[in-house]
Amino acid sequence: MKERYVDGFVLPLRKDRVDDYKKLAEAVLEVWKEHGALEYWECIGDDLEIEGVRSFLDLAKCGKDETAVFAWVVFESREARDAANEKIMNDPRMLELMDTDNPIFDCARMAMGGFRGLVGEQFS
Repeated sequence: MKERYVDGFVLPLRKDRVDDYKKLAEAVLEVWKEHGALEYWECIGDDLEIEGVRSFLDLAKCGKDETAVFAWVVFESREARDAANEKIMNDPRMLELMDTDNPIFDCARMAMGGFRGLVGEQFS
């Protein structure tokens, strides 16, 4: 079994900031890949209100003017992820991308975590 490791994220995003977030995500993708990410995915909510299950809108506590972003980054291993995240957080480009006066999303409302592979082509 391959040791791949995945960081996952869910966050609420104001619908009028989707284009801003896309530009940010495109720039961040380059930083993550440069520091060791094998795959980088950012997805915007589309079909989120499915009967019989908790919605991502509810999970992310989205307001009427918000949608959910679902994202994940794949690394070779947890060690590779830990090393990459340290480099990413110290990369000066990350500070340049963050507009603290007008943030695109609220980091305090973002859920994130690291996941070991269980089942899937990437893990076999």
